[in-house]
Amino acid sequence: MTSDDIFDDGNEGMTRRTVLAAGAATAASVAAAPAIGSPAVEQAAGAPLMPVRLKVNGKDRDLSVDPRTTLLDALREHLHLTGTKKGCDHGQCGACTVIVEGRRINSCLTLAVMHEGDAVTTIEGLGTPEDLHPMQKAFVVHDGYQCGYCTPGQICSAVAVLEEIEAGVPSHASADLMDVSFSDAEVRERMSGNICRCAAYPNIVAAIRDVAGKDRA
Repeated sequence: MTSDDIFDDGNEGMTRRTVLAAGAATAASVAAAPAIGSPAVEQAAGAPLMPVRLKVNGKDRDLSVDPRTTLLDALREHLHLTGTKKGCDHGQCGACTVIVEGRRINSCLTLAVMHEGDAVTTIEGLGTPEDLHPMQKAFVVHDGYQCGYCTPGQICSAVAVLEEIEAGVPSHASADLMDVSFSDAEVRERMSGNICRCAAYPNIVAAIRDVAGKDRA
């Protein structure tokens, strides 16, 4: 008796080979399926699209997106601004941080259609290789990156942190204080949502202090 005979017991035409072949075909079809919110799935599934206008890096951009599309995917897949990185896709690492209406947010946790008319600044809008933003220059000078994957989110967050401190917006560390001080602890608290797996945190703090005109940490 062969293994194919065992699978034939009471199941006409079913053999071990047909079971394995069917499983392999199912796995292949699942693996090939595009992610929800990508242009491919919108076209294939005929999902209803919604118009949304964003002002991205100073330019008005009109999009038609699946209402389930995150701001992160709209930036990366629709506008091809791939500087904003997809890390955990759960709002835990900060790699996808962008600045929306002057506030830093995790773009993976919000839908594109929720930002109709909003001004969005990504890493591409802060500076160019020929004309770096001061924070980008400071990250280079102080070696504030290693693998570089988290760096766009780190820089966007750092730019917003300085604006928060200048505006006197309290953080958890300074919520009980009458004024917002500029200290290493304050900077680290405000940047705590941006994870660097290479652990370049002291250099990141030094870069932020440099741009703020403070002494190096």
